[in-house]
Amino acid sequence: MKHVVKILSLVAAVSAFWITLLQAAIVPQSFTWLLPIYFVVSLGCYGLLMVGIGIMQFPTCPQEAVLLNHDIAEAKDFLSTNGIDIGTY
Repeated sequence: MKHVVKILSLVAAVSAFWITLLQAAIVPQSFTWLLPIYFVVSLGCYGLLMVGIGIMQFPTCPQEAVLLNHDIAEAKDFLSTNGIDIGTY
């Protein structure tokens, strides 16, 4: 919920800034109409950057991998004792 409020407040601030630029004619009209496109492209680049940083900093969990392999071996043993053929996987 906090992210929704943050995004909506950012959209409201950018919209207010855009309307102000349209009314004040500080920036030429042809550039002002492109601001929403620049905003969407910048938001997309920011999203890709955050995903990339999240992937680079993704923690590895060797303890969890060992526990998962143990659970898999236990499940295979349980299934084979109950007569279910699981093959060589």
